[in-house]
Amino acid sequence: MDRNRWIAIGLIGIGLFMLFGRWIGFFTIVALLLMVAGIQQIRSGGSIRKGYIILGIGAAMLLLDHLMLVIGIGLVSLGIFYGKARRAQGSDRYIQRQSFMSNFDWDRAPWVMKSMSVWHVLGEADVDLSLALPEEQQTVIMFHGILGDIDLALPDYYGVEIEAFVLFGSIDVGRQRETGVMNRLNWKSPNYETSEYKVKFIVSYLGGDLSIRLV
Repeated sequence: MDRNRWIAIGLIGIGLFMLFGRWIGFFTIVALLLMVAGIQQIRSGGSIRKGYIILGIGAAMLLLDHLMLVIGIGLVSLGIFYGKARRAQGSDRYIQRQSFMSNFDWDRAPWVMKSMSVWHVLGEADVDLSLALPEEQQTVIMFHGILGDIDLALPDYYGVEIEAFVLFGSIDVGRQRETGVMNRLNWKSPNYETSEYKVKFIVSYLGGDLSIRLV
């Protein structure tokens, strides 16, 4: 498994270098290494604040070195988000947020679940539906952006539908893990049609990790 993972990472790295090689220099490599180190620090459960500081420094360095490229990618992503958000929600009764960096800790205490669409450059969300207090019988939660780390804990008394796309990264469902390029998931819980409360997650990132646990 580790060998396959490193092969996948190596192929992704070679492909990215072939695509964006003329923009990659020493400054860019240092920025990317800092961003990876920051993400690993956050995921390891160590000093989350330190992880975000390292991640922010790396992102700032990358932004300064490739300002027009990053702005262009961000504008394209934001434009796609605006186009998808209204269609995905199906009504005007939802919260829409845009930010450079966001963090949702919905796994520590009870939280009110509302339909919402979120776009960010860098984002992390830990979502535990067993702690959710739903306002409606059908809820749509959309996470869209450049880089993201999403962890979903799904109890069996919710009907859950997931549409996910991660260009570079991984999607982990239970013990099944897909790592590499163009990762896509369309999934419904077995009890979706018969559940009183239904939740749909729409996840889309250029790079990131999506982890789904059935609890």
